[in-house]
Amino acid sequence: MNAASDNFGTMVFNDKAMSERLPKDVYKALKRTMEMGKSLDRTIADVVANAMKDWAIEKGATHFTHWFQPMTGITAEKHDSFISPKSDGSIIMEFSGKELIKGEPDASSFPSGGLRATFEARGYTAWDPTSYAFIKDNTLCIPTAFCSYGGYALDKKTPLLRSMEAINRQALRVLKLFGNHDVTKVNTTVGAEQEYFLVDKALFEKRKDLIFCGRTLFGAKPPKGQELEDHYFGTIKPRIKAFMAELDEELWKLGVFAKTEHNEVAPAQHELAPIFTTTNIATDHNQLIMEMMKKVASRHGLVCLLHEKPFAGVNGSGKHINWSISTDTGINLLEPGDSPSENAQFLLFLAAIIKAVDEYQDLMRLSAASAGNDHRLGANEAPPAIVSMFVGEELQAVLDAIENGCTCLHKDKKEMRIGVHVLPRFFRDTTDRNRTSPFAFTGNKFEFRMLGSSASISGPNIILNTIVAEELSVFADILENSKDFHNDVLELVRKTIIEHKRIIFNGNNYSDEWVAEAEKRGLLNLKTTADALPCFVEKKNVELFVKHKVFFDEEVKARYEILLENYSKVLNIEALTMLDIARKEIIPAVSSYIRNLSETAIAKKQLITDADCEVETALVSKLSTLSSVMFRKIDSLNDALLEAKNYTDPLKVARFYKDTVLTAMQEVRVVADEMEMLTDSSCWPFPPYGELLFKT
Repeated sequence: MNAASDNFGTMVFNDKAMSERLPKDVYKALKRTMEMGKSLDRTIADVVANAMKDWAIEKGATHFTHWFQPMTGITAEKHDSFISPKSDGSIIMEFSGKELIKGEPDASSFPSGGLRATFEARGYTAWDPTSYAFIKDNTLCIPTAFCSYGGYALDKKTPLLRSMEAINRQALRVLKLFGNHDVTKVNTTVGAEQEYFLVDKALFEKRKDLIFCGRTLFGAKPPKGQELEDHYFGTIKPRIKAFMAELDEELWKLGVFAKTEHNEVAPAQHELAPIFTTTNIATDHNQLIMEMMKKVASRHGLVCLLHEKPFAGVNGSGKHINWSISTDTGINLLEPGDSPSENAQFLLFLAAIIKAVDEYQDLMRLSAASAGNDHRLGANEAPPAIVSMFVGEELQAVLDAIENGCTCLHKDKKEMRIGVHVLPRFFRDTTDRNRTSPFAFTGNKFEFRMLGSSASISGPNIILNTIVAEELSVFADILENSKDFHNDVLELVRKTIIEHKRIIFNGNNYSDEWVAEAEKRGLLNLKTTADALPCFVEKKNVELFVKHKVFFDEEVKARYEILLENYSKVLNIEALTMLDIARKEIIPAVSSYIRNLSETAIAKKQLITDADCEVETALVSKLSTLSSVMFRKIDSLNDALLEAKNYTDPLKVARFYKDTVLTAMQEVRVVADEMEMLTDSSCWPFPPYGELLFKT
């Protein structure tokens, strides 16, 4: 018996379950909706709902919920039981097509950016038939979109689905020009690599900063971190391996293609990578991955940390999005083929992506912006905040040749010879991997490395789909009027390369030289979330979203308000938590240790004539001075929080938190971490970094 194959998808109302339980005509209609985006005839909804209910009850489900993704960044669900009363006082298990198609959560209690007032409570969830229903915790979960009473999107799924339709429309236009009349649907596909930390639950519960903020606000560097590079791909500890094994089982039941797992660079850090799937489903799956990581970790006495930078001084966690474009005929449109220089269709799609990333680099940066990710971007673990593209040696040579008017370039693949006869020979990949690049071509896909580990992957994919759809639409407008299609394609590719090659950089993105070079090229360097967010509402970007029907004008402005407020709220919570810990834990603990030192010195004087109390005296003096400094820094931080209340404009509030509050927080931390190094570990009020990172 193979647990993986036997259990995979058992808790999913997938194609197998539908084909077994639905009448053939209903099954075919539902498949047309899923594969072609056709509207579902509401007359068959009752049939689907009844079959789905029977299947779920057989699997132990007692309730159903419309599972949606509001602008909180996590999922939401309201549970209703299947029971309905009968006239004789008994119950019957029912689930109607109306209940399947539409739900009604309270829209005013979720972030809306002003689209909903507090007294305007009505909102709707609408079934997304392109993503399979599943059972979680004895509840049938129905993936849904979430919108306001006025029809505005209040979630992350709706604009993602709109963006997928946009790129499908424009890609089909281009493919038809190349004679691909058999293609009826183009999908973007995604594989999202998820990084995370695991810490001991008992230690976690002793740290308010981890509980409230998901990251440590204090913590002196331990004697050992990641310097020896011995954790990356190292042997997985038994406790962690047990967690990973159970996580795989739970995800496989839910139809999640969990594939690769390993230790990451930092101690206590790990990664899970799934197999590629359609962007919408991949987004749903990633939300399930994050949720199941937390649940399974708890069962193993662990806590899963998804914050981008839980610990200062070691690598933070990202979420690398491997993005590609595929047809319903099984063709990957980003596959160069044996000779990319002769693959005009591939080159045109590549040119569209190059142009899109260059013209909308601000939106690419914006899609990865968050308070947590600001701590990670730019360090030697993640790309800098400057957006650029890596295409590799072979593709760069092709692009250079096209720019110079030569289209006959062809390179054979190089065979790897390692120097040991017994080892197999194999062909080297056409491109190396550049882990410093924000957006790197990796053979037949692009890897977007900027996103933070806690974020939904919907945001970057909305941006990628939309900006590429825009450039494909521009190309289609030009080529649909072409008199010499082949030559016009090559000239369009050549023109695009010349005008947008500044965005391509194949070197070390961590270097200071690149920062200077990027500035010379005119590339943006939006270092923080507060710098990046205003780009969302720039005229060219609003017009882009409205043109491709991804966002209404009002939805763009609402999301801008939500993101700004979230940024400031996160920093406010962190600052308040820091004040609480400093006042109620650190200063009392250090004062207690000072008292112990003083009492020790007095006792030594009483017992030993002319006793040397130099150590105790020096420590008391040093810690007393630091305590006084910290007390003043705490007051400064508190004053900054009070001053923040004077601002009403959301952008000014965000910038004040970035420039003033964060600076005040860092000053408090520096003093506290120095005090930790001087204080007896038995007196320090919470577990240090060494225990958190190495006791799993």
